[in-house]
Amino acid sequence: MNKTTLVIMAAGIGSRYGGGIKQLEKVGPSGEIIMDYSIYDAIEAGFNKVVFIIRHDLEKDFKEIIGSRIEKQIEVEYVYQELDKLPVGFNKPEDRTKPWGTGQAVLCCKGVVNEPFAVINADDYYGKEAFVKVQKFLSNVDNNSKENEFCMAGFVLGNTLSDNGIVTRGVCNVDESDYLSNIEETFGIERQGDVAVGKDGNGNPVTIALDSSVSMNMWGFTTNFLNELESGFVSFLQGIEENNLKAEYLLPNVVGKMVEENRAKVKVLKTNDKWFGVTYKEDKQLVVDSILELIAQGKYPNKLF
Repeated sequence: MNKTTLVIMAAGIGSRYGGGIKQLEKVGPSGEIIMDYSIYDAIEAGFNKVVFIIRHDLEKDFKEIIGSRIEKQIEVEYVYQELDKLPVGFNKPEDRTKPWGTGQAVLCCKGVVNEPFAVINADDYYGKEAFVKVQKFLSNVDNNSKENEFCMAGFVLGNTLSDNGIVTRGVCNVDESDYLSNIEETFGIERQGDVAVGKDGNGNPVTIALDSSVSMNMWGFTTNFLNELESGFVSFLQGIEENNLKAEYLLPNVVGKMVEENRAKVKVLKTNDKWFGVTYKEDKQLVVDSILELIAQGKYPNKLF
């Protein structure tokens, strides 16, 4: 059985703590934030370590507000995503302020994460089932294999929609063996009766079944993926047009390219748990109510840590 690590992408939290920073909105009865529930579920599922991806300017506050509590529960490490953390020969464009994306964030774990690992967003609630399934997959995968056997938690689209506005989702096409065929980024999705409607990458209207599998950026990788991210980041940077200051190196694109080129197989682990997050300000109350309901069902204690 492999040791397994949970990597949490938290570099986008922002430098001002408190009001307005959605990852730090208190949603639990004892002041818990969404990230606390993810870490609690990960520990319960059998993960051995948590790695936070943050920025250097957040370090002091982050450790005080979050890290110091979590370090008492599980082994914790930190890695740092910065705009100027680039391969040799590349420099940050002077006017670039936007982070380089989730691919660069996870690449920062190279040299720190040496075991199979899961990746999640800091501000999403994924539910217990996904952590159990991803951890089980990772604990049995061959970390030294070059076969690139990865996994992804596949959420039911209908369980991820907001009542307060449109959302973007990576809609997954899955083969008969539950392996990922491709991911189609779909924009402006909203529920309409017993289906959902949205737009594809070219702006064309599409109808999507509510029971479609979607990616919510919860992945399971072997450490070889970090080598793929490293070489892919160089190609990505070489391909950016000179005046494009917003291009992002994104995990779904990297994984999708590997699948397309038959260099990776991604098992889609279906979960029926309801995903939730604070996409819109109005979503916060739904999150608070959902947490209270889960506590009433006995899934969480009133105070986590």
